[in-house]
This record gives sequence, structure tokens and C-alpha cells, in this order.
Amino acid sequence: MTRTIVALSGGVDSAVAALLLRDAGHEVEALFMTNWEEDETGYCTAAADFQDARRVCAELGIALHRAHFAAEYRERVFAHFLAELRAGRTPNPDVLCNREIKFGTGLAYALRLGADRYATGHYARTASGPRLLRGVDDDKDQSYFLHEVGATALARTEFPVGHLRKAEVRRIARERGLPVFDKRDSTGICFVGERPFGEFIGRFLTGEPGPIESADGNCLGRHGGLERYTLGQRSGLGIGGLPGSGDAPWYVAAKDQARNALVVVQGADHPALFAAGLRAESPHWIAGAAPAFEFDC
Repeated sequence: MTRTIVALSGGVDSAVAALLLRDAGHEVEALFMTNWEEDETGYCTAAADFQDARRVCAELGIALHRAHFAAEYRERVFAHFLAELRAGRTPNPDVLCNREIKFGTGLAYALRLGADRYATGHYARTASGPRLLRGVDDDKDQSYFLHEVGATALARTEFPVGHLRKAEVRRIARERGLPVFDKRDSTGICFVGERPFGEFIGRFLTGEPGPIESADGNCLGRHGGLERYTLGQRSGLGIGGLPGSGDAPWYVAAKDQARNALVVVQGADHPALFAAGLRAESPHWIAGAAPAFEFDC
């Protein structure tokens, strides 16, 4: 019998993943990871999520392991996240979190527990090679967030809900009596949770206030530090209702690091919010090397 350890988050997707694998004849156990220790503001839901994971495991009759990777998360994921914000970029910590924690430290821990296979509730699929494929549900596909996971890790991994749509996952959970069938999807920074972004980042980065300017250089207000804003951001700018500005919302179009200026434009269709191309760095080829043929992407 295949011994499979499921990374159980306390949500409905990983719960159904564990259920499906158990029904398929796997010897299933679960692993709950705690990767963020600070919760003085009450935004991190790790404690409640762990209790949900315990309830799911009790319902399924499977063992639950708990591991703490907060130090690894801060060193390998969060430090890079802060460095990218300092440089004026908009990082996505979930990509690095998957590579370094869920499919790095977490997978290694599962193998030490004796697992033959590893599984998560991601909406993605794999094929021989291994190849990483999109999840069937276009609205929930998470293959982008997994694109830096290596071939060795993917070859050991199962994505049991990748061929399902979210509505089907919730239906299965409800019909099979899983206690998290109606739990809302998690959002926010990976493992940190959903919280006011600017306020949270201000605890770690003390950027200098500066001007908020329109594309033609008019000063519209003051920002609290460039690292607190992301390109395309609409809410939280504090410049709504300016005289003569009309009703169209303002969006962040650029962060001028040299002048410490936040550049904003009005209207979601403003040309400054679009680009005709991009420069990509450090591509990750799951196969280990770039394809031998030319391709468009």
C-alpha cells in the first residue's frame, strides 16, 4: 500500500485531497505546517486552521503530524519578499513559499516520516516527464504558483483535486461530511494571512514618506513609503475626491525610486497601466533545460 502524506492546511481543498486518496486505497496521513509565529494583531489563522485540520483527520480516521518551519520561512521566503519590496518590485511570496517550504522543507519532512508520496490541495496536475499542467478549473488554477517547484519534487507529488472544479470539491466535502465544506478560501500572504498590507509591511520596512504625483508631475498627496504600495493598486491611496478629478479611481502606475515618488493615474484604462512587453529573468525549466525548439509564450 502506498503511504501518502497530505499537506493539510485546514481548508476544504486539502481535506478533499486526503479523502480522495484514502478512498483510492492509499495509506493516508496528514502534515500541518506552522510557518508564522507572530499573531499579536490576530490576523494569522494558524491556530484555528490547526483545529480544523484535527477535525478533518478525526472524520477521516487518519493520523495528523504537526511541524514548525517558521525559521526556514523567514530565512528563505520572507527575507527575499522584503528585499524585493525594498528594490521597488512587487514580489509574489507564494511562488517561493511553494518551492522552499511546501515542496522543500515540508516534502523532506514527509519523506523522513516514511512517505512514499506527497500530496497537496493545489488546483494543478502533473504528467510524465514530469510536466506541470494547469488545473481543470480555470478560475482556481494554481500552476503558476508551482512553476519553480523542481522535477524531483513534482515526481513524488499528487494533486488529487487538480481534475476537479471548486464547486465539485465543495460538493464532495459536503456530501461526505467534512467539517470544512463551507470554509471560505484563504487569501493574503502565504502562511502570514490576510491583513492590512501597508500596516504589516511598516513593521519590517521603515521607508521614507514622499510625494504622490500624477503622470504629468502634479503633487496630489503624500505616501507613507514606496514599499507599502504595489503596481496597479487602487485602494488605500488616500487621494480620492480631489477637486476636478471626477469619479474615476486612481491607480499606482509606477514607483520612482530615485525621487521616492509614487506615480498614480486615473481610470483603469489609462495607457500608463499597460505595457507592450516585459523582460523576464531566471526562467525555471522543470525538465532541467530549455526546450530544444523555439516557442512563443
